[in-house]
Amino acid sequence: MKRKGQANVARPFFRAFYAGNRLNFALTLLLTLLGIPITLMVSWLLGELLDAASSGSMGQLTHALKYVAAVCISYLILALSIQWAKARFLCRAMGQYKSLAFRRLSEKSISAFSQENTSRYLSTLTNDVTTIETNYLENSFAILEYTVLFVGSLGMMLWYSPVLAVIAILLSILPIAVAILTGGVLTRREQEVSEQNESFMAQIKDLLNGFSVIKSFKAEQEAQRQFDAANQTVENAKRRRRWGTGQVKTLSGVCGFIMQFGIFIIGAYLAIRGSISGGTVVVFVNLSGTMINAINIVPQYWASRKAAAGLVEKLAQVSEEHAARSGKAIPPVLNEGIALKHVTFGYEPDEPVLKDLSLTLEPGKKYAIVGGSGSGKSTLLNLLMGAYDGYSGSIAIDGKELREVDPDSLYDLMSLIGQNVFLFDDTIRSNITMFRDFPNALVEEAVKRSGLWELLEQRGADYRCGENGAGLSGGERQRVSIARCLLRGTPVLLLDEATAALDNQTAFAVTDAILHLDGLTRLVVTHRLDEALMAQYDEILVLRDGRIQERGDFDALMAEKGYFYSLYTLAA
Repeated sequence: MKRKGQANVARPFFRAFYAGNRLNFALTLLLTLLGIPITLMVSWLLGELLDAASSGSMGQLTHALKYVAAVCISYLILALSIQWAKARFLCRAMGQYKSLAFRRLSEKSISAFSQENTSRYLSTLTNDVTTIETNYLENSFAILEYTVLFVGSLGMMLWYSPVLAVIAILLSILPIAVAILTGGVLTRREQEVSEQNESFMAQIKDLLNGFSVIKSFKAEQEAQRQFDAANQTVENAKRRRRWGTGQVKTLSGVCGFIMQFGIFIIGAYLAIRGSISGGTVVVFVNLSGTMINAINIVPQYWASRKAAAGLVEKLAQVSEEHAARSGKAIPPVLNEGIALKHVTFGYEPDEPVLKDLSLTLEPGKKYAIVGGSGSGKSTLLNLLMGAYDGYSGSIAIDGKELREVDPDSLYDLMSLIGQNVFLFDDTIRSNITMFRDFPNALVEEAVKRSGLWELLEQRGADYRCGENGAGLSGGERQRVSIARCLLRGTPVLLLDEATAALDNQTAFAVTDAILHLDGLTRLVVTHRLDEALMAQYDEILVLRDGRIQERGDFDALMAEKGYFYSLYTLAA
């Protein structure tokens, strides 16, 4: 049942190979089949040439040579045509397959994606697709070609000498048995390599992402040991696969020798007796070679194709895991507000970060969230963005429970500017607009409000940011992130220490600009307790140990001289 379910899930991925691509597939298939008679004619021509040499007939030799020239020219034209058609088919097939894979990935919600290891996708979209292209798609044509060649060779053998053909069939039983019995081993070895490649990709990703930490702590040797261990594990898996493939090829080769020598010896005996000609013996030996290739290749390729199909099913299964939940779409406008009632949440069981949290965020108001490290500030914003749905209690947006809201419509309502900024290796403008078209006036307004105007004047909107913004400073990257979010113009804006990487003057200017935006509901996590900014918030929520310790406007909280007063005094 599980295998059947996996096949159903994977069906769209298999269909992606052929969607709008059936003509290229059919053309490649047809040309492959047309090439088979030419291959079989080679055996016939070898026999004709030997018989002509034995008989001393110059006319028979000249006649055979004309066929040789025709076969060579036909093979050249047909072989080039096959490669052209196959290249077109594979190009479209793999492009559509990878496009579907990425589309399924992008359909996941933030909540779904946060539960997964991205190295699985890196492996399936790099190592696995190469295996799928070779072992699943290309091998499909080879399996058909060699199967028809086997049948054609057998037919020619029966036409030349039924007795020697029966002997050839009996001698072929041994290599067929070897190929069938070893096919399962190759499938398991291929799957093992895929799994180890995935682990190796995860290890490389961790080491590269942590490069600065490794260098600053002088942990190069320890990192090298980790890399070498992961590298050796994957290479050992590949060694076992090569060893298995080598064993199969060796055994098949020995069986092939036995078959060919057996046919040659018996054929020579029959030729000496005058039952067949010497040319017929050569034809049989050459055809037996074709049969041996088919016997060796078809089961091996079939096993590899089956293993590659398993990789397609693996990708399909990965794309289905933690799939984005369906839900009710909500309009991109906040009317009643956001209400949290008795919300408790933790990343680990029995270790809550937020505890029995209740509050109401009214439309169009400005809220500051302050508190010590670990008090749950960032967690609260992530919950509102739908990153986690394992909370108890209720989070309602205009009366609709967050768990039941369609994630896409949620992202149209609110956006988050986080502490960790990601930039694409593209231009500043593309990173601000996220590759979409916006009126220049809107882009310029977002640039000004984010404090990014000076950077654009210095470097230009077409300046490339480098990998993850390596060409920009931390503050510049943060300003690009702020401009990107302001350009979207969602009704609800969440900021999680968005100005932490900026100098005090720029941070004040950017925050002040955000607080003066009309009509937006703003929820700002900040450690900058500047009086001029704090006084602008409608309400300040003070978190401590996952609970709301205090709440109120700046003057009221300062008058209470409680926890907020202590935080403000320490920050001053």
